[in-house]
Amino acid sequence: MRNFHFAGRSTVHSLNGMVATSHPEAALAAIDVMREGGTAVDAAIAASALLAVIEPQSTGIGGDCFALVQPRGEGKITAYNGSGRAPMAATAEWYLERKIHSVPLTSAHAVSIPGAVDAWQTILGNHGKFGLDKLLQPAIKAAEEGYVVAPRIAFDWKNQFEKLKKGTNTERYLLPHGKPAVAGDVIRQPELGKTLRAIAKDGPKAFYTGEIAEDMVATLRSIGGLHTLDDFADHSTEVTAPIGTIYKGYDVWQCPPNGPGITMLVMLNILSRFDLTKFPALSVERFHLEAEAARIAYMMREQHIGDPRHVHVDVAGILAKEFADEYIKNIRMDRLLELPNVAPPMNPSTVYITVVDKDRNVCSFINSIAHSFGSAIVSDKTGILLQNRAGGFRIQPGHPNCIAPGKRPLHTIIPSLATKNGRAIMPFGVMGGQYQPVGQTRVLTNILDYGCDVQEAIDMPRGLHYEGVYQLEDSVPAAIVEGLKKIGHKTTSVVAPLGGGQAIWIDWDKGTLTGGSDPRKDGCALGY
Repeated sequence: MRNFHFAGRSTVHSLNGMVATSHPEAALAAIDVMREGGTAVDAAIAASALLAVIEPQSTGIGGDCFALVQPRGEGKITAYNGSGRAPMAATAEWYLERKIHSVPLTSAHAVSIPGAVDAWQTILGNHGKFGLDKLLQPAIKAAEEGYVVAPRIAFDWKNQFEKLKKGTNTERYLLPHGKPAVAGDVIRQPELGKTLRAIAKDGPKAFYTGEIAEDMVATLRSIGGLHTLDDFADHSTEVTAPIGTIYKGYDVWQCPPNGPGITMLVMLNILSRFDLTKFPALSVERFHLEAEAARIAYMMREQHIGDPRHVHVDVAGILAKEFADEYIKNIRMDRLLELPNVAPPMNPSTVYITVVDKDRNVCSFINSIAHSFGSAIVSDKTGILLQNRAGGFRIQPGHPNCIAPGKRPLHTIIPSLATKNGRAIMPFGVMGGQYQPVGQTRVLTNILDYGCDVQEAIDMPRGLHYEGVYQLEDSVPAAIVEGLKKIGHKTTSVVAPLGGGQAIWIDWDKGTLTGGSDPRKDGCALGY
């Protein structure tokens, strides 16, 4: 079926369990857990914890997570919001009085309370068979005995060298021998291993209270942070219902705000009004429509989305058919819509994990420390690299995403799940900061409109219309680039790959699972 101009991977097939991650070791850890009788959630958290060690530029226990879980692939879907909050002292006025108009991304002010560890425990309590004591063992072993640096991770490490040189405790923990790790290097992090052992023994309380929390707070306050022990001790995970829309007869689900999954759903609502199959999968018209849908959806996100515990977010109104009508009727194939320019403040790194087990429990899971290597602040004694997710806040009173005490920032990470007639069909996600809603839309439309399998859908060349410029991978044919320019798009070639995706397709009639994983990352899909 591969009819594009480059060779791609094969799909992976199995009868029992399937996982797809951004690193082979994580995929293998998840398979091991399922072989031992663990659920999809057990497998996802074991993989996520291991990635928190071996993919430090993308994720860590100092970050956040979101998840969608559907037991046995039928019926109720639960959304888990494991995002952290701003310190209670973080008021917009505090920053404005000091003439700080945006959150510095490598400052203590960019560090929101890490939410992942508490979320892991919460999700396990509802859907797991094993505890953190067992599931953290692969991560502990990697931290203490060492892990081998993979090529894509080394690429990111090299690109972030200057950032890490200027960070807090980063030279000690993340620059072995004073230079970036390269592919094949062995990295050991005994302090992080000790921290993981404490969490394995005593659960989230070991992270959010006591010596570990004290060290994080002391580290942050020593460089100007507003964090307190109470900010950590008071953290909790939100368990809620997903939001969704319908595309080509499939229900597509996302976590609600402060997650940004609504952006992808708005894109689908717009594209559902066009017949994409009139145009080739690789065509000027298809790229153009995708860009216009993204521009409208991202504008909506920046104008309307924040933490619903602090601001009103009209989810139903935004997802209603009428919301995008005024824009859709003005979309033209020979020029761009005139829209207000929006400049989203974040472009982070992430890991996405999808798992389906032998009982067809489904877990769509994402974990992140925001920008590559997060805030470049490592807690002094514990080895915890802290996220810079609070860098996504605005310091703009009246804006729905303005920083406020105890408020969660507008996120970028989105796990997704497609169902049909109530049954899970495909848990999927695409990593890559601002690209994620576009990436998920592209993968889904590649499958539903163009008949791609999950691997072909992930492999296909990509583009992201971001801050007024259409960023296009080098694999986008030159004729398409020129065609986009002719209708008014400013284009640029991106050096780093756009995102990284994973997906599992469930065939209920055959009883099989089909997995795909992005060649833009180091990982793979594995089944058994």
